[in-house]
Amino acid sequence: MPSKAKTGKKLVIVESPAKSKTIAKYLGEGFIVEASIGHIRDLPQPSDLPAELKKTSVGKFAVDIENDFKPYYVVSPDKKKKVAELKAQLKDADALYLATDGDREGEAIAWHLLEVLKPKVPVYRMTFGEITKEAIHRAMDNLRDVDSALVDAQETRRILDRLYGYEISPVLWRKVARGLSAGRVQSVVTRMVVDRERERMAFKSASYWDLTGQFGTGSATFKAKLAAVDGAKVASGRDFNDDGVLTSANVVHLNEELATSLAAGLENADFRVRSVDTKPYTRRPAAPFTTSTLQQEAGRKLRFSSKSTMQIAQRLYENGYITYMRTDSSALSDEALTAARRQASELYGPEYVPQSPRVYANKAANAQEAHEAIRPAGDSFRTPAQVANHLSGDAFRLYELIWKRTIASQMADAKGSTATIRLGAVAADGRDAEFSASGTVITFPGFLAAYEEGKDESRGDDDSDEARRLPNVAKDDSLTASEIVAVGHETSPPPRYTEASLTAELEKRGIGRPSTYASTISTIQDRGYVRKQGSALVPSWIAFSVIRLLEQHFTDYVDYEFTADMEGDLDKIANGQAVGAAWLKHFYYGEDADPGLLSIVNNLGEIDAREINSVPIAEGITLRVGKFGPYLESSIPTVDPKTGEVVEAARANVPEDLAPDELTAAKAVELMETAAPEERVLGTDPHTGHTIVAKNGRYGAYVTEIIPEMTEEQLANQPVEYYKNGKPKPPKKPVKAKPRTGSLFKSMSVDTITLDEAIQLMSLPRVLGEDAEGNPITVQNGRFGPYLKKGTDSRSIGSEEEIFTITLEQALEIYSQPKQRGARASVPPLAEFGPDPVSEKNIVVKEGRFGPYITDGVTNITVPRATSLEELTREQAIELLAEKRAKGPVKRTATARKAPARKAAAKK
Repeated sequence: MPSKAKTGKKLVIVESPAKSKTIAKYLGEGFIVEASIGHIRDLPQPSDLPAELKKTSVGKFAVDIENDFKPYYVVSPDKKKKVAELKAQLKDADALYLATDGDREGEAIAWHLLEVLKPKVPVYRMTFGEITKEAIHRAMDNLRDVDSALVDAQETRRILDRLYGYEISPVLWRKVARGLSAGRVQSVVTRMVVDRERERMAFKSASYWDLTGQFGTGSATFKAKLAAVDGAKVASGRDFNDDGVLTSANVVHLNEELATSLAAGLENADFRVRSVDTKPYTRRPAAPFTTSTLQQEAGRKLRFSSKSTMQIAQRLYENGYITYMRTDSSALSDEALTAARRQASELYGPEYVPQSPRVYANKAANAQEAHEAIRPAGDSFRTPAQVANHLSGDAFRLYELIWKRTIASQMADAKGSTATIRLGAVAADGRDAEFSASGTVITFPGFLAAYEEGKDESRGDDDSDEARRLPNVAKDDSLTASEIVAVGHETSPPPRYTEASLTAELEKRGIGRPSTYASTISTIQDRGYVRKQGSALVPSWIAFSVIRLLEQHFTDYVDYEFTADMEGDLDKIANGQAVGAAWLKHFYYGEDADPGLLSIVNNLGEIDAREINSVPIAEGITLRVGKFGPYLESSIPTVDPKTGEVVEAARANVPEDLAPDELTAAKAVELMETAAPEERVLGTDPHTGHTIVAKNGRYGAYVTEIIPEMTEEQLANQPVEYYKNGKPKPPKKPVKAKPRTGSLFKSMSVDTITLDEAIQLMSLPRVLGEDAEGNPITVQNGRFGPYLKKGTDSRSIGSEEEIFTITLEQALEIYSQPKQRGARASVPPLAEFGPDPVSEKNIVVKEGRFGPYITDGVTNITVPRATSLEELTREQAIELLAEKRAKGPVKRTATARKAPARKAAAKK
């Protein structure tokens, strides 16, 4: 058979269309660049497996657990067309270049392409950390084969996550709630948030006092704080533990009485300087960005969520503005070091650049040195001013942040001096009081001229003394004193995690991969385990139940060290030091005294679902996590005062916006005492004989009728149906009649509604009559208030009370008016948050057809269902708008138009 004629064409496959367009500009003629648009195949749902595989060792996970955990991959339905297109392009190509990302996931995508396309031409693996002409040409000079060890590590991770999720999640469904999920990293991250909330719930505050005063010499004054009394250090927040107990020895604990009497005794005291200590100050720049530190800093400085940061960074990379954004290395290439140092020297002066380049060691527990830090792309960097016309909004702000951090990382240290003044006096009662003040003066800004790193909230923060210049004083100088006041303090609980601080903690512990932090933090919010309160991450009560079950029955699988060790094992597989199949076998089946996941799942024993979903809050009051959310329940039996009978235990709903640490014993008692009755019997409907009750439901108060079950005698007297052969059919189970219900008006309550009002509500919709054409007109209550309905034509009316008073004539009058669309009276916004930092337009919250939404007049985003308007903050509104902008406009699929038929050529 003759060999295929050479065409001179070379097929290059990348993941995304944006990346393919940028690369195509640098490769020139002869190269065809196509995008796979992510993964082309994956593990299917076990229910989608072929029938012949469902009862085999593949059937449970779509992984052959009896044959080296071989995965059963299928091409995704939405990728079949793309695969066909790639195969067609490959037929005309002389070579295939797999140019997917250089991390493990990118290596796996390249391997999947190789497996599916089965090329008969030379195949080359091509990787680059930035999309620039220089980088693409360097990549062409350093081609290699697909790295089987990296592929093995990524495939092991994928199969591991399938085993973990598919074995543990069903336990959560049975014992907590349907639809929940467990994940190897997701569950551990949820535990971290829950553990922090537990610390806050167990925390006991302690009070302590100190003094502050204004001191000076001549016209120069400064503020100082009490440091010691009679030579003993004054207790501060750091000297107490989380139980509110003073743990430090040799400190004096001032209460309000001691502090105020000392302040009074110092009013006319003779204050003098006791010592002046000056030390040199040096501050070094932070390392260039890794994936983790970029997410942290973008969260602190730009208020971006981790997810939004990575979306924007992805676009910057694909369009050639920055290097690859999934990396845990803080190293810079030689070209980047030269570019950063040259630009710092040009912009700030040669004195701002140290003699030799700075080299940074990685702090992450599982860092890979193979990658480079996130930095501006190219062998010479574009300044923010040079890209301002090409980038806008959030993309520009993130590029500017990356540029500043990269340049600053190669600049000189900031230099200065820190002075500490100790001053004191003897109070009228004989106590010796010593105050202290510190200040730092920057004499050479160094890298601070370009960039300063942000900080997360921490406990016991004192007022910063940086950049505070103290007056020039000497020992024994006399000082004037004024405004000496006693100040009370309370110790603070551990701060809740923010996305930034949680990311930092995950990296510190070596849990998960930095490239997955954004999606993991997004997942635990989407699953309802965690919600945002401002920027803080607050766990839900259902998260408490899930973590409690996992801690008790899957201890290792939510253990921090165990999870970090798993990452270390996956790193060994990536480095070729271990084999994935053997590792998975040990993980799933266990070995000797080390039980595997399968053994643990098969020997769970009895799990008390009620105990798992219960949290004692106060004496006699327990929080339960139920089907419709959390509620409080009293363990003390409730006795009916009229009959003396023991009735169902009293309950109270827990407000959705109440954080777990805010549900104190006192708050629980308050909620129980103020709770409306769950159910109140109103009487008997005279027409049906059914009992009518008013209830408090999860979605509001309502009335309903209780339809009694059929008696045995009624069931026995049902007509008998027969088969054609004359034999009687078995009796059918009677169909339950649907009870009538009706939501209470806003002006009504379960406590006060009457039987007659309840019967009226259950009679809705109310028929008013017919119009001239015979169309019936009804009036009813709806989500947006009371309204009239005639066919598909609905018209709003004034108040709920009008539902029972409006007449047919009044309704016809309303329908005689033209229907107003969008011409309603101007409605004031539900909330206002000031100007948006990007669009500079006013941010407001408005009521829309599908609920409240945030808008700046340009971008609209619905308020998340889990966020109430009361807890929505300006920061959240800005972040939600930023995420919506990052996604870009919704692309609507155009309806294909059929081409007109060609006319037949006229016969000559």
